Amino acid sequence: MPDANPDTRHIETSESDAALLADTVREAGALALSMFRTELRTWTKGASSPVSEADIAVDELIRQRLQDATPHYGWLSEESADDLTRLDKDWVWIVDPIDGTRAYLAGREDWCVSVALVANAKPMLAAVFAPVSGEFFFATRGAGASLNGASLHASVGTTLEGAKVAGPKPLIERLALPSTAHILPRIGSLALRLCRVADRQVDVAFAGGQSRDWDLAAADLIVHEADGTMTTLAGETIVYNRPEVTHGVLVAAGRERHAHIVEHFRVSPRG
Repeated sequence: MPDANPDTRHIETSESDAALLADTVREAGALALSMFRTELRTWTKGASSPVSEADIAVDELIRQRLQDATPHYGWLSEESADDLTRLDKDWVWIVDPIDGTRAYLAGREDWCVSVALVANAKPMLAAVFAPVSGEFFFATRGAGASLNGASLHASVGTTLEGAKVAGPKPLIERLALPSTAHILPRIGSLALRLCRVADRQVDVAFAGGQSRDWDLAAADLIVHEADGTMTTLAGETIVYNRPEVTHGVLVAAGRERHAHIVEHFRVSPRG
């Protein structure tokens, strides 16, 4: 007999899925770390996107763990062929097995495993794990975000004085930053760049055009649940699990500062 209380059913499902997601992403991170800085077979997909056997192995592990436990959920991953039946699913896993593959292959530490569970075009659960540093970001919609169990809160205020800013240089230049602002070195993983807004290592983070659902969905929820906002430069909400998964330029920051930045681009759209 169907549960007569949909809200109760949702809470129970979320608790079960949260444990599944956390365990799976930790296991995936351990696998990626075991292959890190070893001799790997690599190739290029599309025009210039690198792929390694580690990306594929981690993707296969995540898919097996999640789909075995939730066979009725949809699936969207950077390293899997897109199955458009996901569009008919109530719940969809969105996965980047190794976000920051270039950094991973170069032996740098700024890469992660990023997975979100999306419903009704919104991320509901999110995990981003940087195995080298041991940073495990987690968020549940409506219940906050955490880093290794400690609650996260994005920086407050509207000013860009002293702000720490990360992202593509042409976008940063359009902000007309004061001399006291700090432009941070490039972070190889886009998901980590955005999550740094949640833990206050970054005050403003940009994503250049051509980012995909799998780059964004988990970090989006983590930022949101840490009292931050992530949208297009026009302030539009990011919508997930659509036929087209590519997005334009985005900005993430604490709520007040984000509103200030969106207004800046509205008044001065060309910088």
